[in-house]
Amino acid sequence: MADITMARLHEAMVVLYAVSLVFYFFDYLYKEKRASHIAMALLGFVWILQTVFLVLYIVETQRFPILTLFEGIYFYAWLLVTLSLVLRIFYRFDFAVFFINIIGFIFMTIHTFAPVQIERSPVGEALVSELLLIHITFAILSYAAFSLSFVFSALHVLLYRLLKKKKWTKQLSNMPSLGQTELGMTISILVGISLLFVSLVLGFQWAVISLDEFSLLDLKIVGSFVLLVVYSVILYLHRKGSLNGMNYAMMHIYAFLLLLVNFFLGSRLSEFHFWY
Repeated sequence: MADITMARLHEAMVVLYAVSLVFYFFDYLYKEKRASHIAMALLGFVWILQTVFLVLYIVETQRFPILTLFEGIYFYAWLLVTLSLVLRIFYRFDFAVFFINIIGFIFMTIHTFAPVQIERSPVGEALVSELLLIHITFAILSYAAFSLSFVFSALHVLLYRLLKKKKWTKQLSNMPSLGQTELGMTISILVGISLLFVSLVLGFQWAVISLDEFSLLDLKIVGSFVLLVVYSVILYLHRKGSLNGMNYAMMHIYAFLLLLVNFFLGSRLSEFHFWY
């Protein structure tokens, strides 16, 4: 029972860390205080759990946990979380904090679902299956966010054409404005990018643990990375001011078509993603 509880708490830390990254990403791009506070609260809770586990491990082993690679990874992840909190609270280095947290999340995931952890844990098989479950869940959530961006982009195109042709009716009075649809597109892909990145990290870790061999050139993996890059470029160009209005909306529509291709065709042609 204790091992299962510890495993669940470590999984919870990974999920909370992932969610905090989403809010940090939003805060980094838009300087949103509410997002910053939520991200800080989640990361602070992760740090408290990490610190408690670290102290308990030191008490149990009667030594500092840096003598093995497995222990060193955990201590390194704890240091990164501590450093990011110090930089955020005392120095407001938002750029550095965001990227430190990305590195910290990767190492926290590696530690939680490392092969050595799986092998020595009586709930190892459950950990592997739950890692896959979390990976798939974040992937589907990212696809849902991108689908929402598609809906906002389609609304933007419709509204633009109706306004241009001056065909506005009372039935359309409850529709959002062009500015609102553009904001909706931006928030949706911002969340989608964050969730897809987390999903790819978790999926890679699952493949390392579970598969005897796999190729990074697998069509589903390549397609997912292409999606991440495409949506990131769209967001970057929008932030830069090079992509706005109708062009911005059309890029969302094209990206969503690419997402559908990756979701259906990529899964069928993948060597180990068997969704039919």
